[in-house]
Amino acid sequence: MILLGIILLVVGFVTGISILWTIGIILAVIGAVLWIMGSLGHAVAGRRHYW
Repeated sequence: MILLGIILLVVGFVTGISILWTIGIILAVIGAVLWIMGSLGHAVAGRRHYW
């Protein structure tokens, strides 16, 4: 999810499409939060680890 967010950020920046930029930021933040929660040992969506 983080990688998809970064890709959308780059594509949105290069093409000037602001909705891609916004979606990319949202996906990158959600992916980072899930990654941090999973690495701290919290179960994320019923899984012990989130990659």
